[in-house]
Amino acid sequence: MTRIDAKFAELKAAGKKAFVAYVMAGDPDYDTSLEVIKGLPAAGVDIIELGQPFTDPMADGPTIQLAGQRALAGGQTLQRTLDMAAEFRKTDDTTPIVLMGYYNPIYNRGVDKFLVDAKAAGIDGLIVVDLPPEEDDELCTPAQKAGLNFIRLATPTTDDKRLPKVLQNTSGFVYYVSITGITGAAAAQAADVAPDVARIKARTDLPVVVGFGIRTPETAREIAGVADGAVVGSAIVGKMAEGAATQEMLDFVRNLAEGTHSA
Repeated sequence: MTRIDAKFAELKAAGKKAFVAYVMAGDPDYDTSLEVIKGLPAAGVDIIELGQPFTDPMADGPTIQLAGQRALAGGQTLQRTLDMAAEFRKTDDTTPIVLMGYYNPIYNRGVDKFLVDAKAAGIDGLIVVDLPPEEDDELCTPAQKAGLNFIRLATPTTDDKRLPKVLQNTSGFVYYVSITGITGAAAAQAADVAPDVARIKARTDLPVVVGFGIRTPETAREIAGVADGAVVGSAIVGKMAEGAATQEMLDFVRNLAEGTHSA
């Protein structure tokens, strides 16, 4: 059982939904980013989604693209992101960390070396948005053999014919993308999301969490009401871009977590 599996079991026993917070590693700089990440669990975050900056982030909207550019300009690398996770683990051995990004940095490092290093750093799961199920032998299957969850995205265009393929080797949870398009592009609507979440849950026992387009505690509560959790990314990253102090950032996150947990 991974930390992700344990967290969802704990939340289910407590009758609570999961709040997942996305932050870009190294934005606006390594030290500030690490300080924020260390403060997330006390602010109510159940799972940390740690973004690995990449030069060509095809799934990300302008807010997260710019965060990645700032991080890269500040010298953030895959190694520094793993170092950040390892530093976090010195004081927190229970909060799950999901590394989200693209395959190129992993490929360049070498899959075998990356998996050993990610596991040693305390990474629990991976979301690699540009590796489809047809490429599971590339990273998904080795990752799961190494004890890391491989979390797949389902979208509004994932029809009943495609869904079984998406779910086939997914573990930890299913990430349902509430809108078509890039991150931060539109607002999520619970009424639109509910039928697809139900359709996915009918095909899998895994938790289904919903991300993209969630910016307020109210929306987080509504989305969590029809799913097993909510993910907020662009709204949090946008606060960082505004130059918010760490405590202000964490207060903002706490409100979103409370919204999710009140579902």
